[in-house]
Amino acid sequence: MIALAIDAASATPPYEQIRTQVIAAVRSGDLVAGERMPTVRALAEQLGLAVNTVAKAYKALEADAVIETHGRAGTLVSASGDVTRQHAQTAAAAYAARVRELGVDADEALALVTAALRTT
Repeated sequence: MIALAIDAASATPPYEQIRTQVIAAVRSGDLVAGERMPTVRALAEQLGLAVNTVAKAYKALEADAVIETHGRAGTLVSASGDVTRQHAQTAAAAYAARVRELGVDADEALALVTAALRTT
């Protein structure tokens, strides 16, 4: 079972804190494919959050294919691997194709990405 914590003083919404912590746990191997996630109600109670907040996090995680909901069988960590990395690789490939179309050289394209990552 994963231990999640919510920082009430953070500017990051609680549902996003849950989402990022679950993704980090999958990446680190603390959560493995097929592992059962707590129910929405149980996690909400554990974290002192509204059920809808946890449900929103689970919905976002499911949309990203990090978890799968199987009705009465529960919510499990997906077997699809690190989906966040897959999305990032897809975005990087699309960016590379687009900058090639625009005639931007690789060094300039990398500089643009580096600058963008620093400002977000």
